[in-house]
Amino acid sequence: MPKKVMIVVGTRPNFIKITQFQKEFEAYGDEFEYILIHTNQHYDENMSDIFFKQLKLKEPEYLNVTPSSPANQIGQAIIEIEKAVIKYQPDALIVVGDVNSTLAGAIVGNKTGTKLFHLESGLRSYDNEMPEEINRLITDLVSDGFFVTEQSGYDNLIAAGKSEDQIHFVGNTMIDTLVAFNQVIQQNNILEELGVEEKSFVLMTMHRPSNVDTKERLEILLNIIVKVSEKSHLVLPIHHRTKNSLIKHGLFEKLENNPKVIITEALNYLAFQKLISTCKYVLTDSGGIQEETTYRQVPCLTLRENTERPSTITIGTNELVEYNFEAVAEKISQIEKGTFKTGEIPPHWDGKATKRIVEVLREELNS
Repeated sequence: MPKKVMIVVGTRPNFIKITQFQKEFEAYGDEFEYILIHTNQHYDENMSDIFFKQLKLKEPEYLNVTPSSPANQIGQAIIEIEKAVIKYQPDALIVVGDVNSTLAGAIVGNKTGTKLFHLESGLRSYDNEMPEEINRLITDLVSDGFFVTEQSGYDNLIAAGKSEDQIHFVGNTMIDTLVAFNQVIQQNNILEELGVEEKSFVLMTMHRPSNVDTKERLEILLNIIVKVSEKSHLVLPIHHRTKNSLIKHGLFEKLENNPKVIITEALNYLAFQKLISTCKYVLTDSGGIQEETTYRQVPCLTLRENTERPSTITIGTNELVEYNFEAVAEKISQIEKGTFKTGEIPPHWDGKATKRIVEVLREELNS
């Protein structure tokens, strides 16, 4: 009888972390039955059929979770994921990352007695104001096994009382996707579409409420953009939250009128990765981009007070920068002068993390 493995995902970044599972399961013939469940947590225009074809993803089973408040959404997801678990009776349930569907899946795994694994476990920002931090803490509390991306994840889980044999330092499955699709990424024509040349532009993404919800913070952001545009074009795939806030505070026109700023809608995965790999540096408040820039050896300025991915700082090319003009301007000057730090790629970020996970599952589910 094949071992049934169910993976629960809820957002586009989750899918980026699981693209290689089908291939790795199939490498063992009929030993595994792979069930992919999508809670559809966010409507995302870049989650179309093209997304699944581009990344060669298995078609997921969609659950009936409607957009609503976080608590309502988690409640709906728990009910729907439990139905799927009862229907398929998986031998293992894997939840991914730190979104609401992660927490919902973890609670279902725990309450149904299903062997529960957390992919990307042990990461901590130590900021309980972040919804993702609460999701991470509760998920790790109830999980049976842990797939860790970096040393801090291992250390945090040991400190929380988990045993060494529960923790598997497998590496970063998001990097597996970068490695697998790198050739296709490099063939993407987004540079021509935007009219920019390699290493002539800066890439920015900003979406966290603490950075974009107030007029005061947005004015700081616009001043930073002016600083960047002194020497480079700036490509800004704009998040709907950021755009709406700029419009609300009467600042969007100022951004649009800067001739060095290229505003785009949200980009598909391949186009965005092409921009990361060819830009001068990145300004962001995103989690995953800190890892992608470290793998690409591209300088990254993260405008946050904390990060749950410290290896991108201690080993990689990422630095946390205070959200003020002077601090960011100083780091930009370092990058422009060539005095910004260089980084290395963290251990096991080699494109083989998914392979290691499937090896662990094979051993644990057959013992």
